[in-house]
Amino acid sequence: MALQWMILTYVVAAEAALALLLTLPSPKLLKNRLVSLISLILQPALFIVPFAGFQLLDIYWKNEHRLSCNSEICTAAERDRYEKSVFKAQRNVILCTTACLLYWCIYRICKYHKEIENLEEVEKRYKNE
Repeated sequence: MALQWMILTYVVAAEAALALLLTLPSPKLLKNRLVSLISLILQPALFIVPFAGFQLLDIYWKNEHRLSCNSEICTAAERDRYEKSVFKAQRNVILCTTACLLYWCIYRICKYHKEIENLEEVEKRYKNE
């Protein structure tokens, strides 16, 4: 079970690095090439959205069927185990939402960059006329 969270963690780290690369100032030629490369990667990387959604559903299902420990019969170890599982679930929800949010941000940054390029081309055509 830990493998899927490790994969999701690495994907979030890669998405954060890509978002940082896209937002750093760089020469126009380098920025254009970088955006075109990342745009090619975006479509195959879309798997992260349903994967994160499935993980969120899994967390929800486990939360609904988790044994709660709120009676006096529970030992301290059982209570600690319950609280630890709740904290892990909260961390994993944050990880899933971050993965989806970063993917959306990268997508929008690339789309805005391409729209700006198109507008610059239109402006050049009007200036040449």
